[in-house]
Amino acid sequence: MLKFSDHKMNEVQGIISRYPQGKQKSALIPVLHIAQQEFGGWLSTETMDYVASVLQLKPIEVYEVATFYSMFNLKPVGKYMFEVCQTGPCMLNGSDDIVKYIFDTLGIKPGETTADGLFTLKTVECLGACGYAPMMQQGKYYREHLTKEKIDAIIAECRNTAAQQN
Repeated sequence: MLKFSDHKMNEVQGIISRYPQGKQKSALIPVLHIAQQEFGGWLSTETMDYVASVLQLKPIEVYEVATFYSMFNLKPVGKYMFEVCQTGPCMLNGSDDIVKYIFDTLGIKPGETTADGLFTLKTVECLGACGYAPMMQQGKYYREHLTKEKIDAIIAECRNTAAQQN
């Protein structure tokens, strides 16, 4: 059965306590972040149902939020996720070419993960860095003014980091 570690459950309870009684739904987004981190980098139906039980919500209330925001993954993802911005400024500055180049280089389309489990490609809406277009988010980092050469360097960096961790 799915269950937060004691440390994470304390963190969840701390978040819930910030809100008045009966308003625990306000804790949903931060708790989903914790659940995604705690349970393998994605939110299975079982995980979302567990979050609903912890927050005393109906499962549909959790599904609605988890499916709306691109920051939540509803299927397993690679160790490195490339979230390429697809809104106007990034598109005008070549984000479509970046997505195509990643496909040509790694053989994955948006929503797919490489066979080795290292990379997932995702297209997302505005990441709020229009002045640095085209750009993508990789974990907690923004990668800006992307070119084919920068993508090659990022992929190499990720592969090297993964190799060192093994």
